[in-house]
Amino acid sequence: MDDKVDKFFARRISAPVVTLAVAILMASISNGKFWSTFAHAAGGVSLANLPLLAGAFLIIVLFFNACLTMASFRYVAKPVLIALVLTASAASYFITAYGIVIDKAMIQNVFETDTREATELISWQLAAKIGLLGILPSLVIARLKIRFPKGAKGLLQRSGIAAGSLLAAVLLLLLLFKSLAPALREHRELRFLLTPTNFIQAMHGYLRNRWAADVVVAPLGRDAVRGAAWSGQQRRTVTVIVVGETARAANFSLNGYGRQTNPLLSRQDGLINFSHVSSCGTATAVSVPCVFSALGRDGYSDSKASSQESLLDVLKHAGFEVIWRDNNSGCKGVCDRVRYEDVSRPAGPDSHCGEAECYDERLLEGLPELLRSSNKDLVIVLHQKGSHGPAYASRYPKGFARFGPVCTTNQFEQCSRESIQAAYDNTIAYTDYFLSKTIDMLRDAASREGVDTAMLYFSDHGESLGENNVYLHGAPYMFAPREQTEVPMMLWMSDGFSDRFSIDRLCLRERRNQQLSHDNVFHSVLGMLDVNTAVLNPRLDLFHACVRSR
Repeated sequence: MDDKVDKFFARRISAPVVTLAVAILMASISNGKFWSTFAHAAGGVSLANLPLLAGAFLIIVLFFNACLTMASFRYVAKPVLIALVLTASAASYFITAYGIVIDKAMIQNVFETDTREATELISWQLAAKIGLLGILPSLVIARLKIRFPKGAKGLLQRSGIAAGSLLAAVLLLLLLFKSLAPALREHRELRFLLTPTNFIQAMHGYLRNRWAADVVVAPLGRDAVRGAAWSGQQRRTVTVIVVGETARAANFSLNGYGRQTNPLLSRQDGLINFSHVSSCGTATAVSVPCVFSALGRDGYSDSKASSQESLLDVLKHAGFEVIWRDNNSGCKGVCDRVRYEDVSRPAGPDSHCGEAECYDERLLEGLPELLRSSNKDLVIVLHQKGSHGPAYASRYPKGFARFGPVCTTNQFEQCSRESIQAAYDNTIAYTDYFLSKTIDMLRDAASREGVDTAMLYFSDHGESLGENNVYLHGAPYMFAPREQTEVPMMLWMSDGFSDRFSIDRLCLRERRNQQLSHDNVFHSVLGMLDVNTAVLNPRLDLFHACVRSR
């Protein structure tokens, strides 16, 4: 057996044969999810449909072969082929295991997540798939003795193979276009499932933004001033904005969910829950900078948001002390010009931290003392760890394991959908406790310290929990499931706060079932704090219609 292997690797194999073999390998075993989705979109697997499926497979093989042929030069071919095979094996695992798609936003998530979040996705199944579909073929490629055509004849041969492959792919595409067009038109997610073109396009888009010219941050709301509600006031204000993580509205009992995931919030006097709110994106890297920008979802882009000041800057211009407290993976540039506190890492023995990370209660440590000692009007942002997956069971202390049995691994294929959902519901129950505790703290400060207080909570995006066999989040917004885009949002105000700013709570309650979105947050925060500026859009200010004559 060893002699046969040695003889195989001793032979010199033509470069076109190697590139064609790798093209077939990537088009087939690295794209299981793509082919299952395509087959369903094209009408299923049947004898009558086999020519269409075979033709589509041949088109992709020919396209891959044309691209790989153009890189089949000595000292270039092996590194390129090995890198593509390894990356394709990893992408294939995540697409298959979690039902995700790979686009620029997903690549941005990969680069901007922290080490702890990344390690939750590492498993022996991932290692096995990369080993079998990535490392093993890479070792074979590395050992091969490849015969490359030389000189002008070689260039002509490569050009001929690449052009011939592309021409054949185009002709076949034209021949099958009438049958392929409906599937491709109605299932645009297919382009995000085809490996390796998906991650190459996504990486190109991400790096193009990343390596763009140095960003000059344009001023925003420098004209911001406080309105009539501040005239003659001696009492300070404290406004807490809680940015939730991966919390979907569908699993809040305040929104009608069957499990009692919000027992404490349901008993909080004065809490107003908004039941129909849509997010700006389906991932933290998009939603957080978007919700704090004045751009709105339709006008948002990474480059625009990073080149313009945010809501926090406008509040700072208006004279507020702004603090961002983080138990997640950072503020995505939103808090670059305000005070930042990272409480996500354990620092000695702490009841609110595990071995590697801290629970969200850590965000409240020292907050009562800060409220007492500060002599300024405060806006404090608390960025939760929330319900970040896939390790949902790590997001809450053991005492909050109310629903079960729970999935305790990050390998969803080892768990039932019910156990995954139970673990996720426990994270919502812990968020219920955290928010209720925040409200109690603010109510106590209003009573003891004579401070006017308020809390606004919203989640950055939702989460898929197995609907249509999709898990986690990050789907392109154009076809993201509603579970990833419908988010919770709620408001609590002390009596002093609502009286001071003449806010009609009954009016707000009557608006609780209206269609709202992250677009409303920027303008509503300015509206509730009576900050006047040219960038405030009253039509997007939730409070504008609910302010009594001041």
